[in-house]
Amino acid sequence: MEIKVTPAQTNRIRPKDSDLGFGQVFTDHMFVMDYSEGDGWHDPRIEPYHDFSVSPAAMVFHYGQAIFEGLKAYKTPDNNICLFRPRDNFERMNRSAAGMCIPQIDIDFVMDAMKQLIRLEEKWIPQTLGTALYIRPTIIASDPFLGVRASFTYKFFIILSSVGAYYAEGLNPVKIWVSKDHVRAVRGGVGEFKTAGNYAASLIASEKAKKQGYAQVLWLDALERKYIEEVGAMNIFFLIGDELVTPNLTGSILPGITRYSVISLAKRWGMTISERQISIDEVFKAHEDGKLLEVFGSGTAAVISPVGEIRYGDKMILIGDGTPGEISMKFYNALTDIQYGKAEDTENWIEFIE
Repeated sequence: MEIKVTPAQTNRIRPKDSDLGFGQVFTDHMFVMDYSEGDGWHDPRIEPYHDFSVSPAAMVFHYGQAIFEGLKAYKTPDNNICLFRPRDNFERMNRSAAGMCIPQIDIDFVMDAMKQLIRLEEKWIPQTLGTALYIRPTIIASDPFLGVRASFTYKFFIILSSVGAYYAEGLNPVKIWVSKDHVRAVRGGVGEFKTAGNYAASLIASEKAKKQGYAQVLWLDALERKYIEEVGAMNIFFLIGDELVTPNLTGSILPGITRYSVISLAKRWGMTISERQISIDEVFKAHEDGKLLEVFGSGTAAVISPVGEIRYGDKMILIGDGTPGEISMKFYNALTDIQYGKAEDTENWIEFIE
């Protein structure tokens, strides 16, 4: 399919890197294509960023058929544009699509379309460490129909956003709050898919956590309410003695791209890395025994987010001395050095945009 390009009539100026927040500044153009039964995906186009006109009966509003991804484009010191593991994101998107009864996309075509869009919007890529061009591919169900079934029509789009650091206060340890009364997902459900409803399910606990001064929610499993799953926007890792532990994927945890990257680096560095069940009681016991050395989250938005405090009911533990731990910083530096072209990409994770 040929991609039709309609240039924007006006070209806005990107804010200074120091003024960028996260997910608030959008570029001049977007990529869009449509799907209908019989025609498949069609009418691919790059056009000025604009609001959609969508029927109030569109099925996405009523039955939640919506999936998305998040990845970033970076500028290297020699002014090249690179992407970090982009194919992995679109492979995960197709797994989410299959789980949500949404037609899959042609990864090669969508990758080419995304690169064409990014080349057009190159001026929007900030270059300060911690900043990037955030990429949000999304598919929504567009059928105007109120019966419960999978939609027959869909809209795929990619929007871009110049972003600063995910945490405005910098790479300081965050405080996380363990939810006892709410769950995000259950095995056999849609927790392993990057679908909008998973995030809607997290909001009530997130609001409670914020009111108590906590940045993120740590979710426990929905059945026994004791095994750790993930943080609201990140997967989670615990350094207990010389063992780095992260919850194993059970069908209710999002398989994070950064999670895979941390595991790969840990293995290359000769660390003991375990993907297994870990209970909240084990974490608190490890802290009591002096074995809980570090805790950190991993995700596209924050890359690595050290954790300095965990609250579980009326119990609270402090991890470390209030500064990012040595291992957290090692992973953060290794990943960002690869992403920004400052270190050799020994894992073949970087894809350049010609």
